[in-house]
Amino acid sequence: QVQLVESGGGLVQAGGSLRLSCAASGRTFSSYAMGWFRQAPGKEREFVAAISWGGGRTDYADSVKARFTISRDNAKNTLYLQMNSLKPDDTAVYYCNAILFGKRDPIFGSWGQGTQVTVSS
Repeated sequence: QVQLVESGGGLVQAGGSLRLSCAASGRTFSSYAMGWFRQAPGKEREFVAAISWGGGRTDYADSVKARFTISRDNAKNTLYLQMNSLKPDDTAVYYCNAILFGKRDPIFGSWGQGTQVTVSS
């Protein structure tokens, strides 16, 4: 199983940008489609974005489409999420996980510690 460590979160004003990273251990990172999820206080964890194992296909939740960009560098075993035009509703803890591309379901049952994103109005 791949171990995942998220980073890059922080406090930003509405309209600002952040870039999240997800560092993966293990040699099988490039074998998986990968995704970003988020969980806001008092809410269920929700899908944000996904990318195919080779990076050629992406999928976004409607709420982030045209604002967020997912990418990956298989040589570095790293997944990214570029977040632009941030809104207070984007405030959440962000997690990465392997994903069933197209179904938006996480594969691994365990999650990393996540990275907190807070957007002030």
